[in-house]
Amino acid sequence: MQASTSNQGMFWEEARELFEELVIWLDSDSICGLEHGEIESKLLENGYELLRKLLQGYFDKRSEDEIEGLVEGRDEAKRTHKKRLSRKLTTIFGTVIVNRIGYGGRKVNSLIPLDGELNLPVEQYSHGLRQRVAVEVARSGFRETVAIIEKTTAAKIGKRQAEELAYHSAGDFDDFYRNQQAQSLELEETGEIVVISTDGKGVVVRTEDLRADTQKRAQASSKKLSKRLTKGEKRNAKRMATVASVYTINPFVRTAEQIVSPSDEARKIKRPRPIGKRVWASLEKQPELVISEAFDEALHRDPNKQKRFCALVDGNKQQLSLLKKFALQHNLNLTIVLDIIHVIEYLWKAAFAFYSDTSKQAEIWVSKRLQLILEGKSSSVAAGMRRSATLRKLTTEERKPVDNCARYLLNNANYLKYDDYLKAGLPIATGVIEGACRHLIKDRMDITGARWSLAGAEAVLRLRSLYISGDWHEYWRFHLKQEHKRNHLTLYKDGIPLMKQVIQARCSISPPSIAMSV
Repeated sequence: MQASTSNQGMFWEEARELFEELVIWLDSDSICGLEHGEIESKLLENGYELLRKLLQGYFDKRSEDEIEGLVEGRDEAKRTHKKRLSRKLTTIFGTVIVNRIGYGGRKVNSLIPLDGELNLPVEQYSHGLRQRVAVEVARSGFRETVAIIEKTTAAKIGKRQAEELAYHSAGDFDDFYRNQQAQSLELEETGEIVVISTDGKGVVVRTEDLRADTQKRAQASSKKLSKRLTKGEKRNAKRMATVASVYTINPFVRTAEQIVSPSDEARKIKRPRPIGKRVWASLEKQPELVISEAFDEALHRDPNKQKRFCALVDGNKQQLSLLKKFALQHNLNLTIVLDIIHVIEYLWKAAFAFYSDTSKQAEIWVSKRLQLILEGKSSSVAAGMRRSATLRKLTTEERKPVDNCARYLLNNANYLKYDDYLKAGLPIATGVIEGACRHLIKDRMDITGARWSLAGAEAVLRLRSLYISGDWHEYWRFHLKQEHKRNHLTLYKDGIPLMKQVIQARCSISPPSIAMSV
């Protein structure tokens, strides 16, 4: 029943009393000797309690204003039994109690319209607290997150609860991007080239979460040390995450000489930056599915295929096969470019077969051959270094780096047409995906002694991906809408509680604007 006007103020009495106490305390002579830090600490402590009381007052008002009526569920069962129910809600300000009417009946689940109106979560923790946990989990470990929440809010949660909240927070990741792609909204700014790049990075996971082959090797090996994993053991303790990146960029035309021996003028030229960059990674999904998602994301940038599509790779055969497969499937003219940094690494290893690792000659040798490769002469470079190894009568072991480099160049000759790539202004280095591997995985997941659960690691990767891609705010709005839909709207006939229109009309409720700070 609706509260009378005279009773409206009672919901805020406790908050007003605390506020007045704080004002009196600040105005008193007794605090004149306190330093500002002590005052800050006192205000923060009482500030959370003030906000908690205000929130409690709001929930009390909504409970008092709740109108009884008929509630129809999707199951169309009669719910004639009405009962006032209470539940706890732990928020960033502290724990509050929410009272509301539940509608039930014989052998049917109760429906609580006010829960739907307020979009209350199923678990005890509020969406505001869940968001705060998600933000911290994306940056810090679960234990650190628990400590940060305790220090910066009036709430306390356990490590397991933090993991569960992170998992729930990341649950709409795939649907969010599918929804974006389905809307076919044009990005505000795009470059002329659409770039796809993929890579792999290992994460140490629990034995039961390893892929079948790796798990078998791990179980067959015996631990050498009791306190830590040795090099080989760590390799058999990792599950490979597939990392993907999609962005657009404008052409950057250069010559081989400008790259190998740049002039002062060339160094001053402003390079184009990636536009609309999205990076993500998955431990759960097979590489084929992640690369398929990369093509979907790339085509979202240019559905009509009017731009030039380019894929940057490191020579991994599985990646190359999948890129060709999906390019054919989408009838896409895809230019595959081998990362020049990987080529340079092979060149340096070959150079040290001829010169010492401190020799200036090694640097000159690499520079000359790099320029020839950038001019489109990789096959000649491969033949030349093999010939040099033979003329110098290097042993099989001594010339091994040379043969490896030559084989790498010849096997990937179709992806080493750098003269064409440079004329077209295409990117030739995988800096974006290398950075994604570092920021997404190494900086967060590669913690000494950590063994991740598959679900926990996947949740963290998704949350970090959203931040790095700049999609966090839009995602969280989408996530809250999805929560409202699955936890509440789907329970009612026609997807909307009968009470909603009545309460909205009386309370003049408008959709809340969600301000988020990261």
